[in-house]
Amino acid sequence: MQKSITALFALALAGAGSLALAQGDLQVKETAPDRYVVQRGDTLWSIASKFLNDQWRWPEIWRMNQEQIRNPHLISPGDVLVLDRSVSPPRLRISSGGAGGVEGGVKLSPQIYTQPLTAQAIPAIPARAIEPFLTEPLLIEEGGLDKAPRIIATEENRVNVGAGSVAYVSGFGGADASVWHVYRTGRPLVDPDNQRTLGFEAVFLGTARVTRTGEPATVQILNSKKEISAGDRLIPMPLPIIPQYVPHAPASGVNGRIIGLYDALATSVGGRDSIISINRGKRDGLEPGHVLAVYRNVVVYDQKDYLKSRDRSQAIQLPPERYGLVFIFRTFNSVSYALVMESSRPVQGGDIVQNP
Repeated sequence: MQKSITALFALALAGAGSLALAQGDLQVKETAPDRYVVQRGDTLWSIASKFLNDQWRWPEIWRMNQEQIRNPHLISPGDVLVLDRSVSPPRLRISSGGAGGVEGGVKLSPQIYTQPLTAQAIPAIPARAIEPFLTEPLLIEEGGLDKAPRIIATEENRVNVGAGSVAYVSGFGGADASVWHVYRTGRPLVDPDNQRTLGFEAVFLGTARVTRTGEPATVQILNSKKEISAGDRLIPMPLPIIPQYVPHAPASGVNGRIIGLYDALATSVGGRDSIISINRGKRDGLEPGHVLAVYRNVVVYDQKDYLKSRDRSQAIQLPPERYGLVFIFRTFNSVSYALVMESSRPVQGGDIVQNP
């Protein structure tokens, strides 16, 4: 029975692409406004949802080319967006007159502005949702933290410490970084397709500052997401960099599965704004900015003979059902991390991800 279910799932995964709707023509919402003034707190995704049925196709309404998609100029609060319905498909432009332009006399810019990106430019997706995950390694090889500086003792030999506490670290050597991230090796990331371990999740515990150098050195815990204890490892804290990528579909077909939710049990479920890991990465053509659709694979059992046990009943594979969208924001060789942007049901490990 287990083999038949596995075979059915493999067929469903291979055939799910045929169930996804073709992109087709760009569809603008009937309720799309003619003009919109960008507000603080907006994202490219949220603005696109005001104009498009498929908001991940944002670059198309701007007529962006591939290079602009990789390094786009983002709009800023106060910019006035004008929907030009005189062309097919409709095109979105920035009014050259800004928010103070004269109503009915808006001069349209022939292309997206190309001035340097400013700190006020709005992001593609909510930065607060992914910023902590951009500087954390997330994925490590087996033994990848073994050579990192290690907490050998805590203040007054406490089992666990948190913000404001002191710890003693061995292995800094000549490192001159003053602020460090504290990590612990987490659960293995196992590919649902072949049960191969793709790496291990690095669990972020908190941040520490070196207050006295030496061997061992003294650090103060600045903040803690989880309890910190002897044996935990430290990695220099990099500067946070928020990549500015516009949502777009992968250029080639992607068929993968969700491994699970970040720093959660394999059986945990999530929803909108959850961080998930996927068993596809750079070698499969994925890059930050890619949008994938999420499908649920459903297996039921033939109940024509209700006296039979479930193990003896015939397994029936139903067509995979699309229920959400995810936004890839960080990729490794064989694993990617994505933010759940939309979900009409709980997201769980084993679900299918593919081109929208």
